[in-house]
Amino acid sequence: MIIEPRMRGFICLTAHPKGCEQNVINQINYIKAKGKIDGPKRVLVIGASTGFGLASRITSAFGSDASTIGIFFEKPAAPGKTASPGWYNTAAFEKQAHEAGLYAKSINGDAFSNEVKEKTFALIKEDLGQIDLVIYSLASPVRTDPTTGITHRSVLKPIGAPFKNKTVDFHTGNVTEISIDPCTEQDIENTVKVMGGEDWVMWMDGLKEANLLAPNALTVAYSYIGPALTEAVYRKGTIGRAKDHLEATAFTISDKLADIGGKAYVSVNKALVTQASSAIPVIPLYISLLYKVMKEEGIHEGCIEQIQRLFQDRLYSTSGIPTDDKGRVRIDDWEMREDVQAKVAVLWEEATTESLPAIGDLEGYKTDFFNLFGFKVGGINYEESVEEIVEIAGLQ
Repeated sequence: MIIEPRMRGFICLTAHPKGCEQNVINQINYIKAKGKIDGPKRVLVIGASTGFGLASRITSAFGSDASTIGIFFEKPAAPGKTASPGWYNTAAFEKQAHEAGLYAKSINGDAFSNEVKEKTFALIKEDLGQIDLVIYSLASPVRTDPTTGITHRSVLKPIGAPFKNKTVDFHTGNVTEISIDPCTEQDIENTVKVMGGEDWVMWMDGLKEANLLAPNALTVAYSYIGPALTEAVYRKGTIGRAKDHLEATAFTISDKLADIGGKAYVSVNKALVTQASSAIPVIPLYISLLYKVMKEEGIHEGCIEQIQRLFQDRLYSTSGIPTDDKGRVRIDDWEMREDVQAKVAVLWEEATTESLPAIGDLEGYKTDFFNLFGFKVGGINYEESVEEIVEIAGLQ
């Protein structure tokens, strides 16, 4: 079938298998070009099919020759209907990994559930024995607590007072004012249940109890802080409370892993175009301006560049793992440079529908967004009919 992007609001309902495959190959080639990392050899990535999770799996496999198990919740294709992009990404990754002689298997299901955890533990025990790195990179907006059976839904809202600021519809380029009403206490509790550290602890407890963690094992979860411009709706809003919980959880897990020399970290990453961030008011406008500044400074990074630097210069550096005063690994250091943020703040005040094409990088934002779904990728003939049904070779 000939596959074109089909939009509903800020969501793309279709994905292109060849475009997704080329995206994965491009990331693999980047990692190969950067050279080997003296890193992990047996890696579990929870949330492995897109964004930072996918980049972590690629970096582990092609940077450190690691065996990888990926966990995700993706939709396979049906005749005349495309799979979700994460499905195509994983199929492409596993094809490349297997051709390179690397172990790669995957489990598709709800990572919050006990069933998926038990299935994962059994696979590790049978195939790898133990894991020396666990990446926790889930981005689901909904979680059913496996203990209570209650389904919790996260919300993106400010706390205490309404939030008003600029945003942009990145499809049209229209810059408008937006207002978001404050949350309730129940909203905070639900968002922490979904996006906080409770499930991370459950994964690590299960792995340790089953003796599936190697001595000195690391586990890393991903977070974001961002600038003052976005903090009312992000870091000081409901999601921020969840991120606070996630970051506090790292210390809890580290205490639990102390007897095997293990350690848990939260890596604070850069603002990037993801399916989740595209739906957050204010963020697309901020990223458009940020991209413009960081590209002009020669310090722009996508997911794969961020994670390669995280592994090479932080997690597996010979000089140890540097952290900030709250124990976090900061790979958002280039984004948060004072000169970068000062320039973005000036551009923010100037941003209008008319000025944005000149002062921002809305085209770069749009390209990155469509790339997530395998569209607007260089070298792909989108007028050519392609097979929409693609199998994942190592799917369990």
